[in-house]
Amino acid sequence: MGISLRRRLALELDKRQQDQQIQEHQLTQLFWECTMRCNLACKHCGSDCHVDADVSDMPLSVFLPVLDNIAANQDPHNTFVIVTGGEPLMRSDIVECGREIYKRGFPWGMVTNGFALDAEMLKQLIGAGLHSVTISLDGFEAEHNWMRGNNESFARAAAAIRLVSQEKSIVSDVVTCVNQRNFDYLPEIKDYLLSLGVTRWRLFTVFPAGRAKGNPEMKLEPYQIRQLMEFIKQQRKEGELHVSYGCEGFLGEYEGEVRDHFFSCQAGISVGSVRINGDIGGCLSIRYNFSQGNIYEGDEFMDVWNTCFSAYRNRDWMHTGICTHCKMFRYCRGNGMHLRDENGTLLLCNYYDLNK
Repeated sequence: MGISLRRRLALELDKRQQDQQIQEHQLTQLFWECTMRCNLACKHCGSDCHVDADVSDMPLSVFLPVLDNIAANQDPHNTFVIVTGGEPLMRSDIVECGREIYKRGFPWGMVTNGFALDAEMLKQLIGAGLHSVTISLDGFEAEHNWMRGNNESFARAAAAIRLVSQEKSIVSDVVTCVNQRNFDYLPEIKDYLLSLGVTRWRLFTVFPAGRAKGNPEMKLEPYQIRQLMEFIKQQRKEGELHVSYGCEGFLGEYEGEVRDHFFSCQAGISVGSVRINGDIGGCLSIRYNFSQGNIYEGDEFMDVWNTCFSAYRNRDWMHTGICTHCKMFRYCRGNGMHLRDENGTLLLCNYYDLNK
């Protein structure tokens, strides 16, 4: 299906705003991959985390100079730190980590599977300045436990979701990986989330990388992608729950319909990260070979942020393969960088699939 003139004009206006964002590249989000340890074994994990990871947790004393360097160059209140992993609650010092981040003026949040999040831990985290929590729920008990590899996972995640949904001092949302096992139950999942007190629900689909690579149960067919977009559109119209689609690329006719904004890959533009091995990069789903520096090698984060990242900010190199003659390249700029492999080859394009 084509894109209406009205939507194309809106995309053109958004492109100009994106051009300005790229030029300014103000860091507004920083992901910290604080551990590779995890208490679950999820089938779609892109990090391939383990309970006893071979890689040690990054010491807080190593990460804090990164924040000090950022704060010396811009207002820390304008950069949101997202603590992730692995599972950040595997760290015994996670409350101290949050407290030190907040002490330096940075708002911070956490992405967690909820398995170890109870009332006492949540209280301590809020006391350490926690602003937001994202918890995953991938269906009902059978589907979620299958995905997470633990028979207690659903019950614990649901309890954690109810807990954070009742806490008005923080922002919380639930993310769901839509796959073949839960696709037919999305309306029922929505009703269940409402019963837990959830107000924000983010749906995403996997791309062929990590443990999800080669697993047919993880991937939706093109007609299911369209049905998913229609489902999200309808939920947004009804307004019972704030539903949105994740950052899995440009969507053509659905741009402006299933997210709060038009698609743009913000990696290296407003989103940066510090990986467990010290690498400085964009979002953590992007391949390691797109890293731009390393704090263990003496690189200062803001020096790297301001002088590197050319592959992120000028994406003309993506104008190959199915992107070569695509009229939407002007707006999608080659799709999300996390959707490309180590060689820069596009792994997935929902716009292409939607228009087959």
